[in-house]
Amino acid sequence: MPAADVGYRSLAVNLSDVAAMGARPVLATIALGVSASSDEAWILEFYRGLLGLANSSGTAIAGGDITRSPGIMISLAVVGEVRPSNCKLRSGARPGDVVAVTGPLGASRAGLTIALDRPELQTLPEAQSALAAYRTPVPRLAEGRWLGASRSVHAMMDLSDGLSTDLPRMCVASGCGARIDDVPVDRAASAIAASTGADPLGFALDGGEDFELLVAVDRRAFDYVSRRFAGRFGRPLLRVGSFVAEGGVSIRRDGNDRPLRSAGWDHLRT
Repeated sequence: MPAADVGYRSLAVNLSDVAAMGARPVLATIALGVSASSDEAWILEFYRGLLGLANSSGTAIAGGDITRSPGIMISLAVVGEVRPSNCKLRSGARPGDVVAVTGPLGASRAGLTIALDRPELQTLPEAQSALAAYRTPVPRLAEGRWLGASRSVHAMMDLSDGLSTDLPRMCVASGCGARIDDVPVDRAASAIAASTGADPLGFALDGGEDFELLVAVDRRAFDYVSRRFAGRFGRPLLRVGSFVAEGGVSIRRDGNDRPLRSAGWDHLRT
């Protein structure tokens, strides 16, 4: 991807973690490792992309470090702030809560497929939105603060590693299970998957890096919260399923509940 997109994306994925806490970003620090052969123009373009998002999100770049390394190395830390009453953890989901997401899933995985394996698919109408979802994801900062301010929202986290991996993590942290009834698949994911013979549901469940927010909402308040969310952001808060008392995560397919196979990204799994 272009150097500016690398810079943008490096900050965006960290801002997404701040959004998932219901917080607003305050500052970021950057540790950048460069080699003797690193191109100065690439580095400047990297910072241009990063600073563009920093300025639009109100994030001050407070410093960091530049050091010599075998290749390009990027490490960011973001500091945010939130009222204690608005801070949402992944451990607050309760049986009966609605499992919801802030947008359809799978577009980032579709963009990665184009970028790595199938560049000829760039001519498809959905290709540019898929590539943008992968290269320049939008951290849901405003949505996170809005949801964090609601007492009906009990838990949040961002979908960085895939719904099939992140939802079980929320369940373990909350001491409950979940049942998935419907997975919202992005149109770009459906189109790119169809062109490659892949399963679009797999893109949405396992692809990861969508950076939408995964939310636990009180069942009695969900319709109200969803309507207000749509009025505020111009798109619905999407119902995926329900949290249940029994442990484990299942998915309903063809009228039957089946155990959900966790196939998203796991940093500790080889």
